Amino acid sequence: MGRWWSPASAAVEPRSVQLLLLGVALVAASFYAGTLFGSSASPALVLPASRSRSPDSFSAEVADVPMFTNRVSRKYRAKPVAVPDHGVDVCPLEYNEYVPCHDASYIRSLKNLDRSRHEDLESICPPREKQLFCLVPPPNDYKIPIRWPTSRDYVWRSNVNHSHLAEVKGGQNWVHEKGKLWWFPGGGTHFKHGASEYIERLGNMTTNNTGDLRSAGVVQVLDVGCGVASFSAYLLPLDIQTMSFAPKDGHENQIQFALERGIGAMISVLATKQLPYPESSFEMVHCSRCRVDWHENDGILLKEVDRLLRPNGYFVYSAPPAYRKDKDFPVIWEKLVNITTTMCWKLIAKHVQTAIWVKPEDESCRQKKADMKLLNICESNDNVSPSWKIPLMNCVKLNKDKSNIQKLPSRSDRLSFYFKSLEMIGVAPERFEKNNQFWKNQVHKYWSFLGVEKTSIRNVMDMNANYGGFAAALSSDPVWIMNIVPHTMTNTLPVIYDRGLLGSYHDWCEPFSTYPRSYDLLHAFHLFSHYEGGKEDCSLEDIMLEMDRIIRPQGFVIIRDENHTLSRIIDLAPKFLWDVTAHMLENEDSGTDQVLFCRKKFWAIV
Repeated sequence: MGRWWSPASAAVEPRSVQLLLLGVALVAASFYAGTLFGSSASPALVLPASRSRSPDSFSAEVADVPMFTNRVSRKYRAKPVAVPDHGVDVCPLEYNEYVPCHDASYIRSLKNLDRSRHEDLESICPPREKQLFCLVPPPNDYKIPIRWPTSRDYVWRSNVNHSHLAEVKGGQNWVHEKGKLWWFPGGGTHFKHGASEYIERLGNMTTNNTGDLRSAGVVQVLDVGCGVASFSAYLLPLDIQTMSFAPKDGHENQIQFALERGIGAMISVLATKQLPYPESSFEMVHCSRCRVDWHENDGILLKEVDRLLRPNGYFVYSAPPAYRKDKDFPVIWEKLVNITTTMCWKLIAKHVQTAIWVKPEDESCRQKKADMKLLNICESNDNVSPSWKIPLMNCVKLNKDKSNIQKLPSRSDRLSFYFKSLEMIGVAPERFEKNNQFWKNQVHKYWSFLGVEKTSIRNVMDMNANYGGFAAALSSDPVWIMNIVPHTMTNTLPVIYDRGLLGSYHDWCEPFSTYPRSYDLLHAFHLFSHYEGGKEDCSLEDIMLEMDRIIRPQGFVIIRDENHTLSRIIDLAPKFLWDVTAHMLENEDSGTDQVLFCRKKFWAIV
């Protein structure tokens, strides 16, 4: 009979692995790994009675955990949702990379998509009854990821076992196979000599050879078509935060590679809808052979870039040298120049197939273009509504109200600075400061209750981020945080970006655009109660299933919510194969909250 194996009950990889690479000994230390053995044709899997633990221990203290025989079965979501008495069923092994809203087989069945504009690469969620309702299994030989910062350069090949990308992009130094590992040398399509050299070159181009990207005022970057996100990884030493995205397309699993490395990224594409980020959020939008047709459809995609750029922000377009032999390139370049000129962007540098434009701060040029009927101005001045599933607009917005434009302080001061974006949503300075202090205290206690080394957690998501206080309190730890603001709540994401943090809008009635096993820690602060009593196809169980999909084996889920909600989660958690412990912590109103600390068991189909 098949069994659920904990890392301690299976053979374990050494905690320190010596790797002989290119004649140089590299010690990949401070990580732990689980290796799983066995085979069975049994349709049922059993949770073992053993309470053995990995070296980073975590005990179940809420109640005696009942035994469940979770069965391997491809189950779809029922109405109403029902969790079997034997526990949530386990999806068959072939679904170990299941991404519900990027399911190619379902999307191929849709006939009314504009594939010429890549609408088929956007997030398209099937109806609930066509979504799996079972636990997504890890690959047979899944290992606990290598810890940051070693993971920037090396990850376990078995965790993302796809050789196509290495075969196609190996010559461009994206990724190479090294025994049991993938090696990321820091190359890319346009920076074969390494991301560091390329980033230094961009710094020279933006500062007229007087500085780097940081001295050019770049704090947050949007990397379009990021590949395996080496550009983002090598911006970190400059303290530049990058939101990286790429589609789930023929260059399979780019984002999964990036997340496995411990680099912030998500599945997305510039196609027919606005990206799920606020306007005026980035000092730079970067495209290195990102396979985007910027010149098509009257430059509507460049107008989306304009929406996202702050005044004086940079658009970096790097095309590979092969374009010089493309007979269509002169026509494409002419169209790009015409569109950017009409938008009053200034071309400040062009070198080695890289061009850099700057978005204007003064709106007089754009107003003049509009008066001449050369440029459409967006009529809406709505700064409140989130950009969630909004069609792209073939227009640019003018910042007519100069009083709302605020000069941002340095990166180091942004986390605690009181911004006008806070004032616009009714948050007083005193309340903001109290919130910051509250999360500093809570995060300190979180680490104590988790009882693990900080280096064991790298990818973090705050599922209901509010002002970003949780992320700000983690700013000195070796983690990156995806701050999610549900689109049905107060639009606080502009505040988060003003603070120098990153995030996205989302609706937790839908799966998130990421691969399974993306995050080490999920934080859910009054998330379930917000959705409670809402749509019939948006239950607590649906959200828990999605959390289980995106959390890594042995990853943590911290849940703070109403007591009746927590009671339901305590009852359901064992059926999802989560261990649970509860603690009492103070809340912002001088009372106390019960907080659940859940840990996903390490298991496999055997």
